[in-house]
Amino acid sequence: MTTESSVFNLSFTTNNGQTVPLATFEGRPLLIVNTASKCGFTPQYVGLQGIHEQYRDEGLVVIGFPCDQFAHQEPGDDAAIEEFCRLNFGVDFPLSTKVDVNGKATHPVFAFLKERAGGRLGSSIKWNFTKFLVAPDGRTVKRYAPTTKPDAIRADIEALLPAAVR
Repeated sequence: MTTESSVFNLSFTTNNGQTVPLATFEGRPLLIVNTASKCGFTPQYVGLQGIHEQYRDEGLVVIGFPCDQFAHQEPGDDAAIEEFCRLNFGVDFPLSTKVDVNGKATHPVFAFLKERAGGRLGSSIKWNFTKFLVAPDGRTVKRYAPTTKPDAIRADIEALLPAAVR
């Protein structure tokens, strides 16, 4: 359990070792996804990159959190993961270091997200490409199953963007 009242009180480490306080993005919606390079859902990187490109100038921040907790589908190190994502899918949104999303070593961001938006069968994450859309208030979180394609959440993203830019 986390005691944080807002995701913006947390931080993550990028895959090149920089600590990024999520407060950097305060007031902007976040799309946070646990990712993997060798998963049946890996092609969703295309949709995530498309959403990133379409909405970044309107404030949306997409962040991928590689995770190797599901069938060893993210075996590479941080550099290999970044290269794979860039070369195969053109990914240029931030990627974190590899993290755990369940268990004792759960990354604090995922502890917060799971507490705010449990799944259909409890709060644990069941597979790669579970998506969390965080409202600009940093407290309101909506969760999407791995099977939900990024394009299917565009309306929810647009609802969180400032009306002046839509």
